[in-house]
Amino acid sequence: MSLPVNVEDLPLNSFHKRLAVYSAGGPFLDGYVLSIIGIALVQAAPQLELTVYWEGLIGASALVGIFIGGFLGGWLTDKFGRQTLYTLDLAAIVVCSALQFWVQDALWLFVLRLLIGIAVGADYPIATSLLVEFTPRKYRGPLVGSLIVMWFVGAAVAYIVGELLLQAGHDGWRWMLASATVPAAFFLILRHGTPESPRWLANKGRLDEAKAVVAKVFGEGVRLESFDADPGEQVNASVLFRSGYGGRIFFISVFWTCSIIPLFAIYAFAPRILDALGLGGSMANVGSAFITVLFLLGTLVFVLLINRLGRRKVILHSFLWSGLALLGLGVFPQAPPAVTMILFAAYALFIGGTQILQWVYPNELFPTEVRGTAVGLASSLSRIGAAAGTYLVPLSLTELGIGTTMLIAAAITLVGFLVSLRMAPETRGLGLQEASSL
Repeated sequence: MSLPVNVEDLPLNSFHKRLAVYSAGGPFLDGYVLSIIGIALVQAAPQLELTVYWEGLIGASALVGIFIGGFLGGWLTDKFGRQTLYTLDLAAIVVCSALQFWVQDALWLFVLRLLIGIAVGADYPIATSLLVEFTPRKYRGPLVGSLIVMWFVGAAVAYIVGELLLQAGHDGWRWMLASATVPAAFFLILRHGTPESPRWLANKGRLDEAKAVVAKVFGEGVRLESFDADPGEQVNASVLFRSGYGGRIFFISVFWTCSIIPLFAIYAFAPRILDALGLGGSMANVGSAFITVLFLLGTLVFVLLINRLGRRKVILHSFLWSGLALLGLGVFPQAPPAVTMILFAAYALFIGGTQILQWVYPNELFPTEVRGTAVGLASSLSRIGAAAGTYLVPLSLTELGIGTTMLIAAAITLVGFLVSLRMAPETRGLGLQEASSL
């Protein structure tokens, strides 16, 4: 009689690949809705008679919503499960995106964008928790890390769609905003019928249901270590900070924040930053497009390297070399154009390592009962810094100059390196239960 096989040690199968594709819907929609609003406002602002105040609020509304949705979705998915919320959040995006077509004033556009952001933010802890809890240890890093690639794909698709619909006439902006309905509905249909996480079921004492899911998805003779876990050792989300996981929350929040503040700021204001560095006019637009491609390539490279190097080496090398690239831009703001582009390219490529770990580390370092809450909390906290950093970039460029602005970005990135040097663990090759234990 053969011994049962642990889910953590299974080979990658078609179910894992499908689940990764379904889960990629959240980051794709995040990149899409955050990027297309900038193009849509070109037409929408004069038609809706938006003041600068309302234009700023509408532009930031989805980001505020993601901040709310991250924590809310994490708490709900730990309490009520992954499966139902996995489809409800996308259904909300479908409805709210479609309703944008008929908005007649700034307030309703703001409200709908806020609700879309909440649903997108909620999907991060829901979808990543579900994917992590099904995926074998050997493939967990590459599969979960690859989701961030879809953010850049979504952003690129949004720019293409937006540019095409700008030529669609007076109501082009309405079609742009409503167009998010199409990918959201597509991923919603794909997700229908996805089973509940057996780890979550086992954690709630529903062992028979958990075993039935494992048998249906992977076949007989496969089991989870969660089937034998002691329920008395569980961590309560209400005492997360006092249960020994407070240090991990601090590490995740700081590294995530330090990773995305410079990236969001550079991504949002790349043409203006390049212009300040002496790459103005058409070169700024070409350079911005080139850097966007390099952001995407950087994430792909580290997806391939994460198992070979391990999580700790990836985060340390990513922060160190991208921080030094920004330091070079700050120290030599008047460098020749070729040098400037090389330094920018180095930053875009190397920062990819921290990007893919934003969902790998949080999902690995916390147990099933609080995994969604921890991921959602860290995601929400990081968005505060991202929003503040993005808001302050134009002021910094005007008041402090490009050199000082780049030095600030370098300092933030290198703080991430120092915190990671002190706190980043190695979880490569560990089962979820082992990686999340204190």
